[in-house]
Amino acid sequence: MKLTVGQAVVRFLANQWTERDGVERRAVAGCFGIFGHGNVAGLGQALLQAQRTGEADLPYRLARNEQAMVHAAAGFARMSNRLQAYACTASIGPGSTNMLTGAALATVNRLPVLLLPSDVFATRAASPVLQELEDPGGYDVSVNDAFRPLSRFFDRVWRPEQLPSALLGAMRVLTDPADTGAVTVCLPQDLQAEAYDFPDELFAKRVWHIARPPAEASFVSRAADVVRHARRPLIIAGGGVIYSEASGELDQFARETGIPVADTQAGKGALSWDHPNSVGGVGSTGTPVANRLARDADVIIGVGTRYSDFTTASRTAFQNPDVQFVNINVAGFDAAKESAFPIVADARAGLSALLAALDGASFPADYEADVVSWQATVDHAYHLGHGPLPAQTEVIGAVNEACGARDVVVQAAGSLPGDLQMLWRARDPKQYHVEYGYSCMGFEIAGALGIKLADPSREVFAMVGDGSYLMMAQEIVTAVADGIKLVIVLIQNHGFASIGALSESLGSQRFGTSYRYRGDSGDYDGGHLPVDLAANAESLGAAVIRCRTIADLADGLKRAREADRLTVVHIETDPLAPVPSSESWWDVPVPSVSALASTQEARTAYEAAKRSQRLYL
Repeated sequence: MKLTVGQAVVRFLANQWTERDGVERRAVAGCFGIFGHGNVAGLGQALLQAQRTGEADLPYRLARNEQAMVHAAAGFARMSNRLQAYACTASIGPGSTNMLTGAALATVNRLPVLLLPSDVFATRAASPVLQELEDPGGYDVSVNDAFRPLSRFFDRVWRPEQLPSALLGAMRVLTDPADTGAVTVCLPQDLQAEAYDFPDELFAKRVWHIARPPAEASFVSRAADVVRHARRPLIIAGGGVIYSEASGELDQFARETGIPVADTQAGKGALSWDHPNSVGGVGSTGTPVANRLARDADVIIGVGTRYSDFTTASRTAFQNPDVQFVNINVAGFDAAKESAFPIVADARAGLSALLAALDGASFPADYEADVVSWQATVDHAYHLGHGPLPAQTEVIGAVNEACGARDVVVQAAGSLPGDLQMLWRARDPKQYHVEYGYSCMGFEIAGALGIKLADPSREVFAMVGDGSYLMMAQEIVTAVADGIKLVIVLIQNHGFASIGALSESLGSQRFGTSYRYRGDSGDYDGGHLPVDLAANAESLGAAVIRCRTIADLADGLKRAREADRLTVVHIETDPLAPVPSSESWWDVPVPSVSALASTQEARTAYEAAKRSQRLYL
């Protein structure tokens, strides 16, 4: 079949499918893109031809920012439980390197996205071409080599003959839950337009089976022996529980053993917040209940978690001197963390195997009164009555109460992820979508777009602070153009609330964290800037509802939920309003020498906390 390389890529991707538990889905559901001279006549022409002729079903969506379209692809992949992906095509040079941050986010979060950056001429006939980086050390180097450490699979196709192996290698990693992340196939711009006689079988329907790897009996036996001798075990549910759709197995495991279940940012919602075994988030931004249980636990059962520093409170969360870890994870890399007894398996299969091996063992624990007390604290934070501007915790409460059980909240960076993990009451495994592996400002709106594409039946609420909004709001235009309805809760607090609080706690006095005029002192301590983000959103095509009070917000959220178009609900909050304590710690080094008393005091507190760190060897 004589096709250009661009046409062959589109035709191949349109015929890739995944299958798990007998259900088939398109492996690559569509392609985001921004065209430039590097891809407009290659992949751009191929996508146009596919759309006009119907020869390949790969829907194209015009993005407004290359980083944002990768975030949207990541949101889509997570909402799809990593069973589907989106492709992203960009032009040579800055168009492609704009995708680097998105690539890092996808790989850190173990999410499959397919990146198709355009590259320099394979023939070098016109080199150096526009936007080409010339490296005196070698003519085969381009800016796209920066994708190598950020990708789980990387290839550059110099000749059409190389395309089949590159595409098959890309699909292998996209469909491997143990090894997935950003997948990058670089396509030189002249190669995209070059024709070649490709074998017909390359374009036949291909189904990639996504297995549920079973647990090896010997590993289960060793792990069960550790758990059986525990007195105060604790389960930590990570994102792997949700991706493997193992909430039912986790529910059964918890009820039959009596073991309390804490969750990570990626795992929140694995059990409903009101489940009798649920104790909330664990770690630096977790609940005091979960963190007290973690401190005393003698066995930690980690299911589908990668043990980030927020989950382990920078390795201070687990203080029992005899603590041991049992990890169920589809990736051996993560299963082995914290010197654990590993069970390398799908979360659903691993939980079932471990429960069977425990043979009826149960571990009574008394934490119900603590959970009730904590939920009273959450109620208080949700209805604080703070003034004159409301507290962020009240905004979270209003959004939580406005959400139906299947609605989705999306967030990524700043103070909101911490407050959300601590306070949000998740009722569905797909309700809570906070990107906190890479904690990338600007993810929220783009990620919400991808989530809505993955499941249009759900209402999607993107909560975004003014800092993140200013970094990346362009995909409002994409959503408006495609008629995709989102609810964006835009929280204006005139600066970086999270980093402001962190700065103060580290003795740096909130320096450089406010959006204000530069004052006579030389610092940004003048009046608030006259920035109207609500007007900005309106100029991008969004409907806008301005709120002053929490009562206004509740009404605005109701109206936005009932609307049939993208709606931004804007409210100002007090960045200094109180938030409940997690009774935990996060390791951010403080200067060991300083002329500032505030920094000296913070260093003393840092050294004291640092003494609690352990390596779990």
